Amino acid sequence: MSTIKSVSPFNGEEIGSYQSFDDEKVLASLKLADSQFHTWKKTSLKERNELMIKLGKLIRKNSDELAKLATLEMGKPLDQSIAEVNKCADLCDFYASKSEDFLKTQVVKESNPQKLISYQPLGCILAVMPWNFPYWQVIRFAVPTLLAGNVALLKHASNVTGCALKIEELMLEAGFAKGVFQTLIVSSDKIEKIIENPIVKAASLTGSGPAGSAVGETAGRNIKKVVLELGGSDPYLILADADLDKAAEKCAQSRLQNNGQSCIAAKRFIIHESIYEDFKSKVIKICDQKNMVIL
Repeated sequence: MSTIKSVSPFNGEEIGSYQSFDDEKVLASLKLADSQFHTWKKTSLKERNELMIKLGKLIRKNSDELAKLATLEMGKPLDQSIAEVNKCADLCDFYASKSEDFLKTQVVKESNPQKLISYQPLGCILAVMPWNFPYWQVIRFAVPTLLAGNVALLKHASNVTGCALKIEELMLEAGFAKGVFQTLIVSSDKIEKIIENPIVKAASLTGSGPAGSAVGETAGRNIKKVVLELGGSDPYLILADADLDKAAEKCAQSRLQNNGQSCIAAKRFIIHESIYEDFKSKVIKICDQKNMVIL
């Protein structure tokens, strides 16, 4: 059984050490999820909403602790970690208030004969999540997934294992039954086998193109639903008539937010040649003032 370590990117100090799951423990987790699904899917939406509201309250109550852990494990500024945690709590409240509308049966009146659109839970859903937003990426997957009557398994990035376990801990404290949401401490080479297991009905991944290709191929080969959110390279266009002060401020903010680890950040700047030098000097000045570094 191997060990997965969480190491501070700031000073290289070890934050936590965790024993990875062997095949037997992974299988036990899968069986628990499958067993719990048959109970969870029968709970009322009202009960699920109440649990989700409790989860949101617990996230807010523990916001300082959660934010500090995220900053230690992945290195983002503490104020950004706090914002991420609060956003997660807001998401719990949002879906709890909207789930009835989202999941209600729809009648297609224009059809003849009349048809219904009904939302039914699939079962056990696997999430493979990245480290850049260690709480948000998980919560935005887990909340609607659980409210729809599914159960969830999380394979988080190894360097934020502490955050992954904290999410499961808060789920249990909120009142979710053991097995409704579980964190799997495994390396990426076990993902294919987990997806292939018939207990897993679908997979969701946020990550790189190669990781998405691997998960998508395995899911497709096993005829399972899959959702992939992969990396982007959004261009920021600065034309000759742009407000350069505002453009420079937004470019610096966008490119370097979350320590530069954001898939929607502006990753390329396309600048009209007549304003290039002026724009570049403004961006460098802003970064100097904020102690940012451009490589």
